[in-house]
Amino acid sequence: MWTLFQSHANEFISGFGWTILSSIIALAGSLVLGTVFALMEVVPNRLTNIIAKIYIEIVRNIPLLVITMFFYVVVARVWHLNGFAAGTIGLTLYTSAFIAETVRAGINSVDKGQLEGALSNGLSWWESMRYVVLPQAFRLVIPPLGNQFISLIKNSSILAFVAGMDLMYQANMLSQATFDTFGPYIIVGILYLILTMPLSYYMQYLEKHLAQGGA
Repeated sequence: MWTLFQSHANEFISGFGWTILSSIIALAGSLVLGTVFALMEVVPNRLTNIIAKIYIEIVRNIPLLVITMFFYVVVARVWHLNGFAAGTIGLTLYTSAFIAETVRAGINSVDKGQLEGALSNGLSWWESMRYVVLPQAFRLVIPPLGNQFISLIKNSSILAFVAGMDLMYQANMLSQATFDTFGPYIIVGILYLILTMPLSYYMQYLEKHLAQGGA
């Protein structure tokens, strides 16, 4: 197995880099998009609430592969999208729906008096959310958000289905080229562990730290 890694180090390193890049882009995009839809769910406007709920329910209940293939096959006919872009967009949208529900739960967990106090002091609803409620909500949902980010990294393997150049894609190509159905996937599994295990342990530490009243 070590010989296989040495012989094809460039492929594994390339896949590792593309996986990290896709995960970072999807993480940032899904966090922003998810927060926006979480706010749309709680804003005092029924139409906005309905739009947000429809988006979240539809995206959460469609398989990630279907969303990704929609961009790779259908949307690509209108706008040129390669496998990496299609996979990253699909991953972003899919994760954003779950993050939206996580952030919404955090917002609802903040004492309503915080919002009322901010409004009574002259802040608008949006300003109250931005400066008072959201900071507290994010502190409450850091552990579940961390779990979503770990799932996002693992779900990035979806890029392999659309030639997204990620770790799984490289494993598939090497398996076909070397007729080795064991080694490439073991190496890729180890590389995924290198990505996810430190984050997992850090989130466990952070959860305990917050439970003890840490900043």
